[in-house]
Amino acid sequence: MLPHKKKLTLLTLLVVCIYVFYSCTKSVTVDSPTNDGPLAALDLPPIAFNYANQPLPYFFQSQLVAEQDNTPSTNPVTDWGATLGRVLFYDKILSVNNTVACASCHKQSLSFADDQAFSFGFNGGSTKRNSMSLINVKFYRNEKFLWDERGASLETQTLLPIIDHIEMGMPHLDELVSRLKTKSYYPILFEKAFGSQTITSSRVGNALAQFIRSIVSYQSRFDEGRTLINSVRSPYPNFTPQENEGKQLFFNPLLGCNGCHKTETFTAPSPKNNGLENPSIDQGVGAITNDLSQIGNFKVPSLKNIELTAPYMHDGRFKTLDDVIEHYNVGVMPHPNLSSQLRNPDNTPLRLNLTVGEKAALIAFLKTLTDQGIVGDVKFSDPFRK
Repeated sequence: MLPHKKKLTLLTLLVVCIYVFYSCTKSVTVDSPTNDGPLAALDLPPIAFNYANQPLPYFFQSQLVAEQDNTPSTNPVTDWGATLGRVLFYDKILSVNNTVACASCHKQSLSFADDQAFSFGFNGGSTKRNSMSLINVKFYRNEKFLWDERGASLETQTLLPIIDHIEMGMPHLDELVSRLKTKSYYPILFEKAFGSQTITSSRVGNALAQFIRSIVSYQSRFDEGRTLINSVRSPYPNFTPQENEGKQLFFNPLLGCNGCHKTETFTAPSPKNNGLENPSIDQGVGAITNDLSQIGNFKVPSLKNIELTAPYMHDGRFKTLDDVIEHYNVGVMPHPNLSSQLRNPDNTPLRLNLTVGEKAALIAFLKTLTDQGIVGDVKFSDPFRK
């Protein structure tokens, strides 16, 4: 007979082995629920990724940043709502011939922008404007979207490319709803996101908007430095002398950079005319509003991850950051609607007249805004199993 203590030890070991075996067996069905069944096409976690309460640094909690947030009370970001939006964002079924998705023109590796001046639509046709980055779009107080701001809200804007005759070519949104109903995974995801399996175009727009609003940049070297000091104008201990020089130039009120790209989100409060040409070939916001004072005005995207989003401007005319800096240095054209940040007191276009070293410093600073966490985060990636 075994001593009493040895019996307890063997019994304990047996219980542990049974528990481990059971846990491993159980994980096949509980921890990996999308390996088979209605969600088999998708690589999704059993518990949704955290989209609603991301660990934003303290300076994102400021009143100025809060005032930029365009999230409506009727469509707050939820974990499952953004998950549904992520699936829709990457699903080519949203195009009439199943060839392109939202992600085709807004690539994660390029900070949700495109490296073509004009993206290609479902039938190979070119879009009329450059696909701008989707970084930090929730921090745009004006609440309107697309370069010419014809998207009255993010919820409605997300549906416009789907029915555009060049981009995705869907004849009407009812056709989109019918298509989504044929996929086994959508009823389940709509129920998780909205409480019922009902699929509507408005819910599609809401889910896409939730996913896009969750794409917030807060892990760049700039953000790391900002957490270490009390003022954005103070030298950052994690910056090189050149990067700190560029930061000082950027935030110098006489140069106008920070006048448009405000707060740590680097977004603007309204559309601007940045003196690309006169007269305006593309009339931008003015063509939508028929307001002469808005001719040549365009939405201003965030500068976060700008290193990854070339080519630049609404028409992709500038291929490099050097080209962009040189435009603001000596190339701003006079225009009746030129932004006040780019005017001298006599209304002539501002000339920065930067030295070679200052231009290099400014570009070095802009590269500190690159957030590799965004481009590598799986929760923003393609969820479809290959």
